[in-house]
Amino acid sequence: MIRVNLLPGKRETRRGAPAGGGSSAITPSDGSSTWLLFVLGALLATVLVCVFVWTAKLRELGKVENKNKELQASIDGIKAQISDHPRIKGRLKELKDREDAIDKLQNARTGPTSAMMELSHILSPGRGPSMDNARVEQLRRENPSALPNANWDTRRLWLSQYAEQNRDVRISGLARDGEDVSEFLRRMTMSEYFYDVKLLPASKSMDAVTKIEVVKFQLSAKARY
Repeated sequence: MIRVNLLPGKRETRRGAPAGGGSSAITPSDGSSTWLLFVLGALLATVLVCVFVWTAKLRELGKVENKNKELQASIDGIKAQISDHPRIKGRLKELKDREDAIDKLQNARTGPTSAMMELSHILSPGRGPSMDNARVEQLRRENPSALPNANWDTRRLWLSQYAEQNRDVRISGLARDGEDVSEFLRRMTMSEYFYDVKLLPASKSMDAVTKIEVVKFQLSAKARY
């Protein structure tokens, strides 16, 4: 008897065909290619990073070398100056000695004249010594009696001798009384042209012509010019 199967049935698969329908399976050769590409990409990235770092370091090294060249040039310049220092020092000393000699000649020519002019001002009515303004203001606050008396009658004192040697000054003269000598001493002390002013022992005597008692005085000082 012949039997006919009318129910739908599964088509018999061909022996050896895949059972998953139409999709194909990944073979081992495909996995190896992907891994190789990953390794090559990582290697390329590493090379690029190394090139970037090397370039940056190379630029930094160039800057350091340029700085070292500048420092070496400065050092060489300083060494050249130091090596020539004795000659420069000798030249400066020669110029300084020449300048001092010129100053001494100039002072010797004009200094005594300036000192005599200052004495003339000290002993002139309405005049007085050349004084430092700051010192005058200080004495006006602290010790006004040390300042010269603007109303002093300069005719009450006259000089008989003025001698100077190497800026050492010796002055002799006559005055009506001791207060006149003190006023002259104050003016000499305040003058910017004299310093280290000292009053030497004085004495009273009778003037042979006027028959008036006078004070005979001497003082020493140093001239500043």
